[in-house]
Amino acid sequence: MATTLTLKSGTSWADAWQRCLTVAPEAFRDDRVLNLWNCTWQADGRALPAISPVDGSPIAGPPRLDGDTAHQAVRASLDQHRAWRHIPLEERRARVAATLDALTQHRELLALLLVWEIGKPWRLAQADVDRAIDGVRWYVDGIEPMVAGRAPLNGPVSNIASWNYPMSVLVHAVLVQALAGNAVIAKTPTDGGVACLTLACALATREGIPVTLVSGSGGELSQALVRAPEIGCVSFVGGRDTGAAVATAVADLGKRHVLEQEGLNTWGIWNHTDWDALTAVIPKLFDYGKQRCTAYPRFVVQRELFDEFLAAYLPAVRTLKVGHPLAVEQRNDPCPQLDFGPVINAAKAKELHDQVAEAIDRGAVPLHRGDVSAARFLPGQDTSAYVQPVTLLNPPPSSPLHHAEPFGPVDTIVLVDTEAELLAAMNASNGALVATLSTDDPATYERLAPQIRAFKVGHGQPRSRGDRDELFGGFGASWRGAFVGGELLVRAVTQGPAGERLPGNFPEYQLLP
Repeated sequence: MATTLTLKSGTSWADAWQRCLTVAPEAFRDDRVLNLWNCTWQADGRALPAISPVDGSPIAGPPRLDGDTAHQAVRASLDQHRAWRHIPLEERRARVAATLDALTQHRELLALLLVWEIGKPWRLAQADVDRAIDGVRWYVDGIEPMVAGRAPLNGPVSNIASWNYPMSVLVHAVLVQALAGNAVIAKTPTDGGVACLTLACALATREGIPVTLVSGSGGELSQALVRAPEIGCVSFVGGRDTGAAVATAVADLGKRHVLEQEGLNTWGIWNHTDWDALTAVIPKLFDYGKQRCTAYPRFVVQRELFDEFLAAYLPAVRTLKVGHPLAVEQRNDPCPQLDFGPVINAAKAKELHDQVAEAIDRGAVPLHRGDVSAARFLPGQDTSAYVQPVTLLNPPPSSPLHHAEPFGPVDTIVLVDTEAELLAAMNASNGALVATLSTDDPATYERLAPQIRAFKVGHGQPRSRGDRDELFGGFGASWRGAFVGGELLVRAVTQGPAGERLPGNFPEYQLLP
């Protein structure tokens, strides 16, 4: 007999919101978050309604500014930048370290906000917060040689990032940029994360970090956040369409930039026999419903190995656990161990369902569909943002699933007969961030891996964005501008000797680290 689930004690949105009002009353009002600019929390902008992907209930939405106000915020950030860049490194370091201590103190609240705002399971929400803290602490401990002989930029760094990693990508970048001597501007993602970012920025501002946090539509704020002459660097994480517009703008202006864009990350199988290793890794590839820039949604499989591949893949994908991230048997039980919860919103879920149905209608073969009856939900809850895992064989060329990253729990498989076909299928999206090739023969890997157009290529193991000193970038249309990670992140947001060419993917050159 099925157990009726309930919400874990103390984890409701109302509980989280009340804790925010207590911890940072300057940044939260009774029913909304505030924008932060000119060193002041501002009750401006038009607060939009928002709903949680977890259960469709109302949560705080972004207070969207107009373009004129955003320009005022940018000009005020330039004033902060001109003062901050002269603060001695040791003082900047102490303030960033104090911010990390504050983030650590409120780690669980930040994670709980991520659960409600972007649907992360508890384990992954905590990991996002921890990666931000631990990653920045690595820079705090080793910043001196990274900035030796370098200077802050002439203007603040403008950060426009996607919603999926507010802490480990956006807050991490903001704090390292500030540590390097820059004032920083962050735009809250339209689709979620505004309360988590507001709390993080409130804690940073208390320690004297020159942060500006604004909300608004990308189209309306781009003139200020991308094109304004005050901006010293644009850091962008998001899709290719928006990224292409940003890339055009910064290229026209000759502005420093770091643009991380999506690509179809692929996993190739060629002359491979270690199927137990593949079975073990498949569930991990579904973390957060594959809503990651380094997710692997495409398997390119040697045709004569397809039966063995399925024998390894299908048992693993059938173990995936999906559901409400805070639904428990007893109110004081620990949060459930899930592979993923909802996708970012009901509209995205519908898009994925429609793409799968259309692909099948045009000839794709469904190999696996998750059992919705096995998902963990509260009685009567809204489940419109949930998508069960799906695996399709041979999506037709007319389907978006053939050539683009789905950003959801949808795997596609393409069969190939030759090494040339393998490489062509693995390079289907003109550049990717990561890729993996599973093959028994090291010589085969060494010969084929350089021909895969991904910044990181693993041998039978997944690659990730990385932490601390691990470099990150992309090839083709998956990346524009300076590469980051380790010392390169600091170099990307500081000025070096005259004529310096940063490692990166630029229109006029490509330079590997």
